[in-house]
Amino acid sequence: MKKSILLFSALIILVIIACSNIKANKVTKTSTTKEVIKEKVLSAKTLSEDFKKYWYTGKAEISSYQLEQARYGEIRKGTAVLIYVTEDFLPKKQVKADRQNTSNIPVLKLNTTKKFTTGIYPYSVMQSTFYPVADDQHAIKVSNSMQEWCGHVYAQLNNRKQFEITSHSYFENEADQEFKLDKAILENELWTKIRINPNALPQGDLKIIPSFEYCRLRHKDIKAYSAKASIQKGTTTNTYTIEYSKLDRSVSITFNASFPYEIEHWEETFKSGFGSNAKKLTTKATKITSIKSAYWGKNSNKDEILRDKLGLTNQK
Repeated sequence: MKKSILLFSALIILVIIACSNIKANKVTKTSTTKEVIKEKVLSAKTLSEDFKKYWYTGKAEISSYQLEQARYGEIRKGTAVLIYVTEDFLPKKQVKADRQNTSNIPVLKLNTTKKFTTGIYPYSVMQSTFYPVADDQHAIKVSNSMQEWCGHVYAQLNNRKQFEITSHSYFENEADQEFKLDKAILENELWTKIRINPNALPQGDLKIIPSFEYCRLRHKDIKAYSAKASIQKGTTTNTYTIEYSKLDRSVSITFNASFPYEIEHWEETFKSGFGSNAKKLTTKATKITSIKSAYWGKNSNKDEILRDKLGLTNQK
């Protein structure tokens, strides 16, 4: 009888201990979840009210530019468009999130497009950059595609333990490639950093991976090159300049000195053309206008009037 009582007592004690552990685990898990949410809230608070009012309205900022593009040793006229919009990004899959989740990373996405012709055939270039609004790490993803009548090329960078690059091209020497790079400043990400925190733009002697567009147009290896960056401040605009001595190339981006730091103009000087036709030329883009729009829902024929506003009606 005594043994039965002792066994029953021991069983009750074990049940009480198990329940206490379960409760403790639940509290710990709940506390952890609350801490994650709290950290995200605190992170969000670091964004200025102006930033939140401008970028979190459910609309994108679309800016159009008159383009003078250097290609094959000549200047080609065309248009460029910068589309900035905030999104939730999945860190593991590295794609836009379909729904709200505490693990999502808020990013400022930039889609840059260019259209111009070289003689009889057209070029279409697009780059996408996904940069955390927290401005606390490199772009999470960068991609570039280029189409023209000879064929098309595509390159993508995923930011994981290292930069993971996938590249496809119809050129034999580039073909299909997969490789990794040590992390370095990405020229592509600087265009989004300007819009978030231009005062923190890197300056001095640096290692920078040039824009994917440039690397593909000039058939240069996608890797970090020595560069020197500086900011020239003016009354109403500032100009951020990057110079690559080894590539004999420079990029200057002129943006408004006050928030939201709209990009007004940019220039890119490099050797264009091949062989005896190669010469140093300057690509220029000058702003036409900007609009705010939830463009993804503006896909009716009647919405083509927005292209008139952007000066893109006669775009080739």
